Amino acid sequence: MPIQRHGIPNTLLKSSFRPPKNLQTSRRIFTQSAPQSRSPIRTGLYTTAFILSAGLFAVYYFDSRSALHRYVLTPVLRNILDPETGHKLAVKTLKSGFGPKDTVSDDSRLKCTLWGEEISNPVGLAAGFDKDGEAIDGLFDLGFGWVEIGSVTPKPQSGNPRPRMFRLEEDDAVINRYGFPSQGHASVLSQMLSRIPVFSPHHDRAALRDGAVLAVNLGKNKESPGDSIDDFVTGVRAFGPYSDVLVVNISSPNTPGLRGLQNKDHLQRLLDGVTAARDNLQPSALTSKKPKIVLKIAPDLEESQLVDMANVIRKSKIDGVIVSNTTIQRPKHLISANKTEAGGLSGAPVKPYSLKALRTLREHLPASIPLIGCGGIATGKDALDYARAGASMVQVYTSFGYAGVGACRRIKDQLVEELAKEGKTWEQVVQDSVEKYSWKGPKPEEPAPEPSVQQLIKEAEELKVTLEELGKSMGTSTTTLDHE
Repeated sequence: MPIQRHGIPNTLLKSSFRPPKNLQTSRRIFTQSAPQSRSPIRTGLYTTAFILSAGLFAVYYFDSRSALHRYVLTPVLRNILDPETGHKLAVKTLKSGFGPKDTVSDDSRLKCTLWGEEISNPVGLAAGFDKDGEAIDGLFDLGFGWVEIGSVTPKPQSGNPRPRMFRLEEDDAVINRYGFPSQGHASVLSQMLSRIPVFSPHHDRAALRDGAVLAVNLGKNKESPGDSIDDFVTGVRAFGPYSDVLVVNISSPNTPGLRGLQNKDHLQRLLDGVTAARDNLQPSALTSKKPKIVLKIAPDLEESQLVDMANVIRKSKIDGVIVSNTTIQRPKHLISANKTEAGGLSGAPVKPYSLKALRTLREHLPASIPLIGCGGIATGKDALDYARAGASMVQVYTSFGYAGVGACRRIKDQLVEELAKEGKTWEQVVQDSVEKYSWKGPKPEEPAPEPSVQQLIKEAEELKVTLEELGKSMGTSTTTLDHE
């Protein structure tokens, strides 16, 4: 008799029960002995795509001149993004650690000395690119000998309304009127501290690497009184312990009243205030050295103003000058439609103004005060022009934005070629120029020459004639009186 379950014959259960369809499908999947072999064509396509992707990444990451970035990525981004958005994307990429690397060691011809410290190359990045100190190490990885962040203001401020950055591609230039957008001292200081290893040993430099220096550009809040130096003094106290160099920026044209601090009446008080604040800094846990103080000036000063400024600087304790910031001048040869935008002009058109100002200042400052050239530097020859004028280092900004992350390496390579032609090093060119053009102090007054015998005889004869004429005159007067 058939066995029954729950009153249903077993034979009926066997004949009527069917597993669910999805269970049958799952069973087929798991009971298949082996997966179907892929098509050789598909496998080849996958392999080719992987190899190409890996190759492109390697070219991007390890090509120090970053040709892919220069000829592909940068032009594409320039066409699809507005200038400020593209700028922010570049900073975020370098912050992420996925930016390219300069894997080539600097040629020995490029070594330079600043304040007794050796730097592996003289090419630095000017302030304005990494405003809040987000990508310091990513920028050092590109090969710069000097990375300058900022400008940083004590309180957070948004800067001027957008749009505030304009490309002048036909002129290899940019106009900006950012107005010191800044996250403020506290936020930027936090960024700087985050890059310092917790158990790091004592360092000689805040850059945390040999042959390089880290600078912080100090700005001023828009609502601060025009003649006040407090924002700069506060900046020295905040960033001094974590910087190799502090740059006092009184030359941006986009903060009302800021350039007025370049006048000699205010400049002495400013320089005295920031150097006193620096001298009073306590040794930090990062480095025992106190930062150098550098002044950043505009290229629009008259020669007389530069001479007055030099007189003040010579009496101060600051350590150097950056020449120069952006210009408010508009050369007649500009052709871009954006040339009429308000703001500071940077790039190739600024070079003649900056070089002229640098030469004037070099003639009125001693060799002990180095100058850093900035303005229109895009090639090794441009950099060498500044060295021949007496600059100890140079900085780039606009050419970095246009040429991409390989700009530093290309300028250095070109500079090595130019130096090799002359059979000199960067240091030799700088030393020759500084020695030739620097202020040597007031010229001593030359003593009056000893009178010769002939000169004495001539003067005696002239005196005799004078006395004879005087005697005759007196005799005539006496005769006239007798007749009266």
